[in-house]
Order: sequence, then structure tokens, then C-alpha cells
Amino acid sequence: MLQLSLSWLGLGPLAASPWLLLLLLGASWLLARFLAWIYTIYDKSRRLRCFPQPPKRNWFWGHLGLVTPTEQGMRDVTQLVATYPQGFRTWLGPIHPLVTLCHPDMVRALTNASAAVAPKDMIFYSSLKPWLGDGLLLSAGDKWSHHRRLLTPAFHFNILKPYMKIFNDSVNIMHAKWKRLASEGSTRLDMFEHISLMTLDSLQKCVFSFDSKCQERPSEYIAAILELSALVTKRHHQLFLYIDFLYYLTPDGQRFRRACRLVHDFTDAVIQERRRTLPDQGVEDFLKAKARTKTLDFIDVLLLTKDEDGKELSDEDIRAEADTFMFEGHDTTASGLSWVLYNLARHPEYQERCRQEVQQLLGDREPQEIEWDDLAQLPFLTMCIKESLRLHPPVTVISRCCTQDITLPDGRVIPKG
Repeated sequence: MLQLSLSWLGLGPLAASPWLLLLLLGASWLLARFLAWIYTIYDKSRRLRCFPQPPKRNWFWGHLGLVTPTEQGMRDVTQLVATYPQGFRTWLGPIHPLVTLCHPDMVRALTNASAAVAPKDMIFYSSLKPWLGDGLLLSAGDKWSHHRRLLTPAFHFNILKPYMKIFNDSVNIMHAKWKRLASEGSTRLDMFEHISLMTLDSLQKCVFSFDSKCQERPSEYIAAILELSALVTKRHHQLFLYIDFLYYLTPDGQRFRRACRLVHDFTDAVIQERRRTLPDQGVEDFLKAKARTKTLDFIDVLLLTKDEDGKELSDEDIRAEADTFMFEGHDTTASGLSWVLYNLARHPEYQERCRQEVQQLLGDREPQEIEWDDLAQLPFLTMCIKESLRLHPPVTVISRCCTQDITLPDGRVIPKG
């Protein structure tokens, strides 16, 4: 019967060979998978029609490039949120839909879901993987829980308090630079650039106990971090470059690799140097030496931490956490501080109240520097900072991929996938 059917198709008696049958079965399987994939895209698109959609750039690119990483792009985002206050749908290319939730009640439905139901969307985060590895930002499941538990001591008040001296020194360097530029006739400054260097300077001292003097002279390591941040942002707006193979063939991809190597080499060198120091001194002697300087940096905490079974973090894990801390710490802090200064500049009356509160607290103190216990004595400044963070959160996008349908408070459903 099979031979007759194949003959009727014009394939002849030899067509019934096992190899051709396997070929036909394979082609049928691929066709079935392709049709199922097409139906999945169609079904998802149909179920997402309840979300409004801004006009596409065109049918192929979808909304890619609709919002650029520029000042105008920020205005465009503000306009989109004003137009679609609950949320809206966009397309990454012709086949990948994204739902952007804007209202806190909508966002809460997603953030309250378990990590198994709403895991991190690696389409969005995967471009950071070669740089940041499996640090807290990108890891998931048991590894995330394990590292989160081990890193908690690094944020204890007793470790953070001595950093106030580092923060004051870094800010004083920035202020001195501003005074010098103002005396030379500069009336306009790129605040984010200056504050980014200040936060990078602070973090490098807190994470590695290393002073690169990056606010006063070029630093190859700091330049590499800034370049990596810019390259990741740029890549998100180029559809075909989401594919690693294609990306690393481009000049940007090669620059990304070089910058990654430089950052990793720096972190690895610090880790190896500290590992050589620990056995010589012993843990107790090492901690006593650190106590004299009153600072225990992030690398120290990572090297000394052990889980309940006495297992330490590997060098690769330490590098991932340190690199993640440098990236996430400097960028979010610089963004938050820049928005605070921007909002205070727009409201000079509040800026003056903040200034008076700080001056009244410091009084005749010499040197005039904020100490840890002073932070609780600045209620109005604290309110201004929190309001600025509410209006302009430093992290503007958190990306998740649903493994099952999630129902929003207004009854609409975000389908899995």
C-alpha cells in the first residue's frame, strides 16, 4: 500500500527506502513544529489584544527603536505612560510581543508572583551574561537563594558605617572639581557623567579597596565599565544582534569582548592577591588588620563567607558578584542622585530647605562632613530623596517571562510565554 501511494506521487518503488522515509518523517515533524510555533504566536497575539498598542515603526521592526536611549527617548517614555497609564503592548520585531505594565497595581500582580511563575526574561538580560556571569542580577532558583543568603552580611550596618568616610572623600573630590570648572568659566556640567565617576570611584574603594583616582584622571578599568554599559544599551535596539554569533562579528561585539576581558582580568587579579594574603595572615589576623583601618571591603566579605556546610564561593562566583555590584551599584546610584539634583533644581524652594537643614545639622563642625548617625536627622532631605525615587526610579525596566497565565487586577490576562 505504501509503495502504491508513493508511486502515485511519482516517486517510484525505490522511494520506499528507509532513508527517504526518515527524511519525510523529519520534514513532517519540522512542518508540524513550525505550524505549532505559528499558531502559538497567533494565539498569544490574539490574547494580548486587550492591551492597547502604540503605532509600529513598520511591520518587520515592530516597535524596536521607538524609544531611544536619549533625552528625547525619556520624553517619549513619559508620553507613552501618560497615554497608556495601565500598560501597553509592543513588538520586538515581527513575532515577539512585550507587555509593559505602568500602574503600581498592575506591576504588583507580576512582582508578587513566585520566581517559578515569573522568572527573569533572559532575552532582555542575556546580553549581560558574558560580563556579569551568574551574579545576583542574572542567577535564579537555588543558586540565587544561596548567594543571596551568603551576601546578606555584606550589607550589615557595621560593615557599611565605615564607608561614610569613603563616600565623603569621593564627594569632596567631585565638589573640588566643580569649583575648579566654575572658576574657569564653565557654567554647564553633565551631572550624570560627573556623578557616575563619583559612584564608580566610591565603589571601587568599597569593593576592592582600590583607588584609581578616576575622577581626576582616566582609568582603563572605569572606562571599560562605562563602555560595557553603553554597548549593552545599544545592543538592545538592534534586533539581529541579539544573536551572539552575529554580535561578536561586529566592531561593537569585539569592543564588548575586549572590555569584558579587561574588567575580568582586574577582578581576577584582586581576588588572587587576596587569596594569597589570607593563608599567610590567617583569617583572624586578617580581620584584625582590617579592623585597624575600620573597613572590610566587598571582596573580603565574599572571600570569607561560607555556607552552613563550610563551602566557600568559587573565584568565578566572587568575580560575578563583584562585577555585578560594580555595574548595578554605580549605575543605579548615579541615576538616582542625578534625578534628585534635577528635581531639586526644578524646585529651588525645596532645595533651599534641604540646604538649611544640612547646614543647621553640621553647625560649626570641622570638617563639615555627614556621619552615619546624621542620616536619621535629615527628615526633609530624606522625603525629597524618596519622592524623587518614586517619580524617577533608577531602574526603569524589570523584565519577566511568565511560565503560566497571570491575571491582573482589572481582569486582563498576561498569557504564559
